[in-house]
Amino acid sequence: MSHARAVFLMIVVTLLWSIAGVVARHLEAARSFEVTFWRSFFNALTLTLALSAMRGPAMWRQLPEWPRSVWISGICWAVMFTAFMVALTLTSVANVLITMALAPLVTALFARSFLHQHLPPRTWMAIAAAGLGIAWMFGNEARHGASPLGTLVALAVPLASAVNWTVLQHMSRRETTRRTDMLPAVWIGAVLSAGLALPLALPLQASAHDIGLLALLGAVQLAVPCLLVVRLSRELPAPEIALLALLEVVFGVAWAWLGAGERPASETLIGGSIVLAALIGNELRSLRTAARREGRASES
Repeated sequence: MSHARAVFLMIVVTLLWSIAGVVARHLEAARSFEVTFWRSFFNALTLTLALSAMRGPAMWRQLPEWPRSVWISGICWAVMFTAFMVALTLTSVANVLITMALAPLVTALFARSFLHQHLPPRTWMAIAAAGLGIAWMFGNEARHGASPLGTLVALAVPLASAVNWTVLQHMSRRETTRRTDMLPAVWIGAVLSAGLALPLALPLQASAHDIGLLALLGAVQLAVPCLLVVRLSRELPAPEIALLALLEVVFGVAWAWLGAGERPASETLIGGSIVLAALIGNELRSLRTAARREGRASES
C-alpha cells in the first residue's frame, strides 16, 4: 500500500468515526445504556461475520486459548465503547470528542509512569497545555451551572485507551513468539459492552428508526473503521496515525453543528483549540524527530 493511499484511508476512518454524535442526536426513544447496548450489539455482530470471513472458523475454536493480552485489551475496548456513548447522552458532542482527543498524551504519561519511558520536554508541555484546555472547559461548565458529569464519563475513554496500549506494549516486550493478533480484542470489547449495558438498558424502548441508526453506528461507524485502523497501523507510524485521528474532532463537531444544530459554546471552542494545538504541535514535532533520525541513519 502506498503512503498516500494509507493516509487517504485513515482520513476515511476518521470520517466514519465522526458520525456518532450527529447520528445519536437523531434518536427518538433510545437513551443512555440502551444506546450503548444496541451499538455494541451490532458492532459485535458485524465483527463476528467479518472475523469469521477473515480468520476462518478455527479462530473461534481457539477462543479459550487466546492470550491474556487479548482479553485485557478487550476489557479496555469495552470501557471505551460504553463510556463514549453514555457521555454523548450527557454532554455535547464537542466536549466528548475534545476530551477523547487526550488519549495520545495520557498514553505518553502512562508510559512514563509505568514503563519508565523518557518523555521529551515538548510532550510535557503538550500535556500541561491540554490539561489547561480541559480545565477551562470544566470551569466554564461549572460556572454556567451545567453538570460536568458527561465530560467526566468521557475521560474514561482516553484513560482506558492509555491502559490498553500501555499494557499491550509491556506484554509485547515479553513476547518471544510471533505478534499476537489483536483484532479479536475489539470483538471481546463489543460483546462485553453489550452484555454489561443490557441489564441497565431494560426495558428496551428503542423504535425501529432508532435500531436502524444504531445498527449503522455499530457496523459502519465502529466495526469497519476499527478493522481498517488495525490494518493501517502496519503502514503508518504511530505519531502520524495519532495526528490524522484528530480529524475526528473537527469532523464530529462539524457534523453535529450542521446536521443537528448543536453549536459548540465559545468556551468549548477555546478549550478545544488549546487541546488540539497542544496535540498537533506534539505530533508534528514527533514526526520531524523521526524523519531526522531516518535521515541520519541513511547517511551513515
